[in-house]
Amino acid sequence: MKKVLILGSTGSIGTQALEIIRNNKDKFKAVGLTGRSRLDVLAEQIREFEPEAVCVGSADDAAKLEKMLRDGNNSDDYGNRMPEIFYGDEGLVQIAGMDCDIVLNALMGISGLAPTYEAISNGRDIALANKETLVAGGEIITELCREKGVKLLPVDSEHSAIFQCLEGNGGSACGSAYSANGSSQIRRILLTASGGPFRGRTLEEMRDVTIEQALNHPKWSMGSKITIDSATMMNKGLEVIEARWLFDVPADKIDIHVHPESIVHSMVEFMDGSVMAQMGLPDMKVPISYALNYPCRMNLLPEFTGLDTDRGNDGSLDLFTTGRSLTFEKPERKVFKCIDLAYEAIKAGGSAPIVMNGANEELVAMFLAGKIRFLDIADTIEKVMESIAHSTPGSVEEILEIDKNARLKAREKLKA
Repeated sequence: MKKVLILGSTGSIGTQALEIIRNNKDKFKAVGLTGRSRLDVLAEQIREFEPEAVCVGSADDAAKLEKMLRDGNNSDDYGNRMPEIFYGDEGLVQIAGMDCDIVLNALMGISGLAPTYEAISNGRDIALANKETLVAGGEIITELCREKGVKLLPVDSEHSAIFQCLEGNGGSACGSAYSANGSSQIRRILLTASGGPFRGRTLEEMRDVTIEQALNHPKWSMGSKITIDSATMMNKGLEVIEARWLFDVPADKIDIHVHPESIVHSMVEFMDGSVMAQMGLPDMKVPISYALNYPCRMNLLPEFTGLDTDRGNDGSLDLFTTGRSLTFEKPERKVFKCIDLAYEAIKAGGSAPIVMNGANEELVAMFLAGKIRFLDIADTIEKVMESIAHSTPGSVEEILEIDKNARLKAREKLKA
């Protein structure tokens, strides 16, 4: 039985992972869970899955959670089954070092970096749904994975698709798709994008978009931060950087293809001109389960599981209906400036992606709080990137300091 630690168990990825674990109790055991603020959801998860340890956002939250668990259970011996409760950023790092087989990192933003580093340092395999870990710390994280012999398994649907294509070519991720003499078999990675809620709009048409409009994604149900990133298409820029580190492919070999149907999750073109694609209905349980159960696939369709599904009559992809129109478009890079900012950041290297990511996280939070306009996000990121001198960080601590300065600079730019 595989012991799983889920960082971010109360979010979309975390709750779907727990659904997979619930339906496969003979395969997995959730030994650790974390949730920053949704204490009621976390408490229910703890009662059901009985993890050994959990982590919350603050000391006050830890006290509230312990009270909720005791008050919500009438058994006198519940204290003997109380999980160890950690809190804060330090607590995330502590719980990341616990005994487990795989860590699913479904945290939001740069907060996922330090616990991932700690888990890898302890030899734990990583199922990565936190792209910022590689955007900010790609070189440090991938080098540590190689040193510790740790698997870094992608959970983002696009990166899982690329990974599956490479597996289908007889190789696996993180460089093993390369031949012995070091020349790549990969000609291009074709990274797909839904286009988000503002596909086809002009800059002028997006000048006064509301928070509600930006959160109305046409295909996926996600957290608010990643949904805004999808609206600006920064999410796709972040994924270009993530793919560069996951698959050791230079950014100029990664092309974004807008694919509004979201059936082809990404493709790989090989040196002989062959193109392999991974297809399926939009369903995050597929990449989650593949990462957790790698190298074997899991039974997710109702004919195998006996479970209800919302994926059609029999849960499978009906190409006679869906496949009648699969379209691909070039992204409007002059409209969605964040794409070029990401390519510029990875080309510059060093601290540039950290600065870009930190400014973006701060500005998205400000937009969601109603403090800035939608188009201020990309414009201000560009200004921040131009104003901070690049460096080469050598540790997680240095990365977090650069991130902190980028956030501060983003706020300063908007006050000017």
